[in-house]
Amino acid sequence: MAKELLLEIGTEEIPSAFIPPALVYMKDLLEERLRENRIAHGEIKSFGTPRRLVVLVSDVAEEQEERVTQITGPPKGVGFDEHGKPTRAAVGFAKGQGVKVSDLELIETEKGEYLCIRKREGGLDTRELLQKILPEFILSIPFPKSMRWSNSSIRFVRPIHWILALFGREVIPFKLGDLNSSNISFGHHFMKPGPFKVGNATSYFKKMQEAYVVVDPQKRKDMIEKGTMDAAKKMGGTILPDDELLELVTYSVEYPAIICGTFDERFLKLPEDVLIASMREHQRYFAVADKDGNLMPHFMAISNIPIKDTGIVTGHERVLAARLSDAQFFFEVDQKIPLEDRVEQLKGVIFHSELGTSYEKVRRIQALAVFLAEILFPDKRPIVERAARLCKADLTTEMVKEFPKLQGTMGKIYALLSGEPEEVAHAIYEHYLPLRAGGELPSSHVGAIIGLADKMDTICGCFGIGLIPSGTADPYALRRQALGIIHIIRDKGYVLSLSHIINKSISLLGDNLKEIDGETVSMVKEFFELRLYHQLISEDYPYDVIESVLSIYSDDILDSVERIKALNRLRLEGNLEPLVITFKRVANIAGKTEKRMVDPSLFEDPVESLLYEDYRGVAEYTERLFREKDYYSMLLEFLKLKDPVDRYFEGVLVMTSDKNIRDNRLALLGMIYHLFLQLADFSKIITQPSSASLPNTSSI
Repeated sequence: MAKELLLEIGTEEIPSAFIPPALVYMKDLLEERLRENRIAHGEIKSFGTPRRLVVLVSDVAEEQEERVTQITGPPKGVGFDEHGKPTRAAVGFAKGQGVKVSDLELIETEKGEYLCIRKREGGLDTRELLQKILPEFILSIPFPKSMRWSNSSIRFVRPIHWILALFGREVIPFKLGDLNSSNISFGHHFMKPGPFKVGNATSYFKKMQEAYVVVDPQKRKDMIEKGTMDAAKKMGGTILPDDELLELVTYSVEYPAIICGTFDERFLKLPEDVLIASMREHQRYFAVADKDGNLMPHFMAISNIPIKDTGIVTGHERVLAARLSDAQFFFEVDQKIPLEDRVEQLKGVIFHSELGTSYEKVRRIQALAVFLAEILFPDKRPIVERAARLCKADLTTEMVKEFPKLQGTMGKIYALLSGEPEEVAHAIYEHYLPLRAGGELPSSHVGAIIGLADKMDTICGCFGIGLIPSGTADPYALRRQALGIIHIIRDKGYVLSLSHIINKSISLLGDNLKEIDGETVSMVKEFFELRLYHQLISEDYPYDVIESVLSIYSDDILDSVERIKALNRLRLEGNLEPLVITFKRVANIAGKTEKRMVDPSLFEDPVESLLYEDYRGVAEYTERLFREKDYYSMLLEFLKLKDPVDRYFEGVLVMTSDKNIRDNRLALLGMIYHLFLQLADFSKIITQPSSASLPNTSSI
């Protein structure tokens, strides 16, 4: 009979940002451990609050699944003599496997009859297995930081105070440090802090609710959303959406309650982003807007307990008033120094000890942005140059020092106040975009160009001094920045050579790099290629089609994607496989043949002449299509060579004894091979993609 498995790890307050990734890992890791131990189970769910991490598994089998392992020994002729008696080989094999000779069996193989032993493993009690699995599982949960406490030898994100472990109604007994698992849990730290017994998973959730603990984060999130919306409605406004803040406060409380407060209307004169940052960054307050989207002098805080004491609300209002007064002071002080004058101050701001100051970085961004503008929009060079010069100036402002997330935003605001053109101001903000995967992209070409330059400078600089992402380590977010470049190029339709941009960027870094060589350029290019590969995989393009293009060409991101789209379209229409088969037939014979001229006078068979003429017609037409980047039409032209190639192989012996004729035939096939290879390496494309497994790729 299947049972439910419930594990609760009770701790001191866990930082809210640590909880969501831990819950994902817990679910995946426990599934892996159960699979390794052949324990059948149903759905796995993980839950978390600041004081507890919970995992629930339904329909867990009471016994491990049985496994039969077959071990092959010596051949029958070696294991038994002519009288059928076991030899020393058979006895040794049986002894080595811990069985009797009488347990040996004979099996028929391609090489004849062999001795074998069938070992039955499993049938172990799930409860016993869980006693070993769960302690190791708990200590394997990763966190950005962990700690030891008291005299304990174990490490965890925060001190563990209790462990509840139930299989059905039975406790799974194990010890972790000085703690013993039990059926005891604890309620809300303030509202119902005492211990209570838990009978099973069903009663656990009911008792938690009674103890003022909402274990399910989604339910807490729903409570917060509904509570804030209802409260805002009573104020005649609406809550300003903030998914990040909602996630943060959801994992900061066990029983959410809404606190509504107000602030002085004079603070509404501050820029909206400053007001929101003051509420959000330090206080974790939600902002309230009216029906027109304008901020109202109200805020909402999320408490871990219902608040009846108005003095607590007043306390929140007093703290926010102090924060807003500071912000107002910073805003007034910052405006005394124009952005232009702040550029020189960047000489005192270190970007990286080996890559120089932010002033040096701005000079590189400016030069690279001008380089890009000359390629894409020469008429925008002056505005690009000006915006690039000012793009990091706000790093010296008091406001950005207090609220780092406002970099770019404050630059835009101060640029407008300094009388800079709106296009310059907007580009200062936009050059940081996208801020996250799937985030907003620059709307202007000026912002996009400066953003490309900034991101490329960071990537090339880090690669040049050996700061290359590995595994989960990517302290300078180079993967995100490379993906940002890819998204901007695709969104804007920019035709650019990655090699040229990388080379230019590295040349601008100059003496900052340990060593400038072709290897750095190649590594950066491979890095972009892999990021593009993973992005296209996430868009459901077949991996073999992606590889067929990127293996020969990835320098122009837009061009590479267009080739992949054309190939995928042909596959969806069912016409790619015949083309691939044709290419592979040609490649098998002429794949290593150098491209050279064909001598029609050496043709002996009319089929040769026909194929040559067909090739010339397709080659001439596709030359124009290639220039126009009409890759789908190119593929349709390539398809016209399928039947002529098939007839050629049926009627002509390519590897004839006459060297001149043989070389001429190989030259003809080689020309067809290289014609196809202009677009993609079709040998990378599999004819039955459903049977192939995904390839291994680097973790970069």
